[in-house]
Amino acid sequence: MKKNMMMLKKKFKNFNPKIKEECGVFGISNNNDASALTALGLHALQHRGQEGCGIVTFDGDQYHSEKRFGLVGDNFNKEKVLKNLTGKYAVGHNRYSTTGGTTLRNIQPFFADTNAGGISISHNGNLTNAITLRSKLVKEGAIFHTTSDTETIVQLIAKSKRNKTIDKIIDALFQIQGGYALVMLTQKNLIGVRDPFGIRPLVIGKLNNSYVLASETCALDIIGAKFLREVENGEIVLIQDDKIESIKPFPEQKVRPCVFEYIYFSRPDSILNGKTAYEYRKNLGVELAKEDNVEGDVIVPVPDSGNAAALGYSQKKNKNFELGLIRNHYVGRTFIEPSQKIRSLGVKLKLNPNKTSIKNKKIILVDDSLVRGTTSYKIVKMLYDAGAEEVHVRIASPEIRYPDFYGVDTPTKKELLAANKSNDEICKYIGAKSLKYLSIDGLYKAMGFENRNNTYPQLTDHYFTGDYPVKPMDNLGDDKITQLSLLSTGSNS
Repeated sequence: MKKNMMMLKKKFKNFNPKIKEECGVFGISNNNDASALTALGLHALQHRGQEGCGIVTFDGDQYHSEKRFGLVGDNFNKEKVLKNLTGKYAVGHNRYSTTGGTTLRNIQPFFADTNAGGISISHNGNLTNAITLRSKLVKEGAIFHTTSDTETIVQLIAKSKRNKTIDKIIDALFQIQGGYALVMLTQKNLIGVRDPFGIRPLVIGKLNNSYVLASETCALDIIGAKFLREVENGEIVLIQDDKIESIKPFPEQKVRPCVFEYIYFSRPDSILNGKTAYEYRKNLGVELAKEDNVEGDVIVPVPDSGNAAALGYSQKKNKNFELGLIRNHYVGRTFIEPSQKIRSLGVKLKLNPNKTSIKNKKIILVDDSLVRGTTSYKIVKMLYDAGAEEVHVRIASPEIRYPDFYGVDTPTKKELLAANKSNDEICKYIGAKSLKYLSIDGLYKAMGFENRNNTYPQLTDHYFTGDYPVKPMDNLGDDKITQLSLLSTGSNS
């Protein structure tokens, strides 16, 4: 293994070893405008991935596919493109990659012909046993065309000895592990699947006689669909025309949705467990204010991720809320940029101080999380350069000490600031006057629970606690060269 790791590092010396993408998925059934509505749904989910987008439709006889680099609005706004995507059923995907390479072949939805018919798959999440599965499949003669763990699912479905497509899918699902939400399109059905712990999100909506599957409710809103419910953890929903069936093949587990959907990933207007993400984020700020006793003149958010928490903080403290930083909205979010080089430059392109609001003021700077500290350092310096008297950094979540394996971009443990430095050392590193994080119990109180220990459902909060609901079978240690880079040596060299 050690020799293999050295070979991997040599081959992938320019590879950025981050966790796999956190994407957006969408699907719709029984609608004459399926492709256009899918494009709109993906547009609403654009925040979940900006690197590539794709749509696959089925017209009753054959599948049609369009995959493009870049944003949905830049690629699916032309009548000619949508005209090529005929059919009443469609699935779509927004991609944001940190592994597997930025190539057209890695853009989803994926498609394959099986002995039971064609199938197209969109996937949000990450498999934690992809290396083991793919290595086995390659040894058995499988040929892979991408460096995505999603293709492992496709191969498992195609290889299954079961006769019916749904049975082939269930067969494959019992072999995979991790956090995932899948939207699939067969010749007869639109299918949605959520992992047994419900780590990655998936919701069901309805538009007249059409059912809709999407990562978030904001994708339902844009097309005028009614939100029905979340797909339950471990549930398969089978949709045919205007009928829906629920299948629960897995042993029952307690649901553990990803905490970062509440803190950062979901769009503020999306509904999570009965409330908008915006409400939860305001509550995070309220709880942070309860735990804090620093004196300041104004509350300044890091836009846009810290806006709601800063507002909640300011209302609880009865302090002025000021937009002390102005964001250029035509630059992507630095947290999800796959290139470290771009990430290091991003803050200067993205933010500018609003000098009259911060000059000679004691600033309480609020953000949703602190990961590497690079951006925080630059923002603090920017505020001081603009004339701030003091900058006190307040983070509306606990310290991120552990990496993720379920489809969220967190760095290796060696790169996580809170895993390697004390609070005082981090404060000094980012140049702040003081630094404080929200406690883990404060986080759960913001979600409406007494504390973490007396909570159901408990969130997937391993970022802060190290409590992983699914132990990663393919974890290669703190080097964290992900599944896909190892798999590439066997099938895409």
